[in-house]
Amino acid sequence: MTDTKTHPRNHGILSEETHQLNLLRQHRRMHRLRQPVVVRPFPLAEVAEGPVISRGQRLADWVASTIGSWRFIIIQSSAIAVWITGNVLAGESAWDPYPFILLNLLLSFQAAYTAPAIMMSQNRQSELDRKHAENDYEINVKAELEIELLHDKIDILKEQELLNLTEAIKVLTAKVEALSPK
Repeated sequence: MTDTKTHPRNHGILSEETHQLNLLRQHRRMHRLRQPVVVRPFPLAEVAEGPVISRGQRLADWVASTIGSWRFIIIQSSAIAVWITGNVLAGESAWDPYPFILLNLLLSFQAAYTAPAIMMSQNRQSELDRKHAENDYEINVKAELEIELLHDKIDILKEQELLNLTEAIKVLTAKVEALSPK
């Protein structure tokens, strides 16, 4: 059984078919690359100045950044130490005697209002992170398509070089056959 790919009479036809098939693949891939990949960069205002946020969001961010700082922890710890020390030293005339119920009420009040503000700030930040991740994904897809196009171009160049070498071999073979005695 003769393999059609290696048979000398079919070599030129198959090379031409391979070449045509590669051109068709290249055309399809280039057409796919021309399809717009939706990369939604953030508007210039968001990039330059950050996203536009409401007063409530600004307040939530301020609360989260203030309460999440060492400065706040040190000031609050100092204030609690002064409160407890003052009440212990005042004895019977203390404004909040032991078990410091007023202090507990103030700390509970602080926790009740700061926790939702911190959550709002975190939710907004996670939304921004999600948008950045989507944007990065779309850019990566576009880069992948461009890399694939470069690979295809290299493959086409290799195929053209192979066709040129094949033609050169045919010409040389014909010359050698013409020069050799029959």
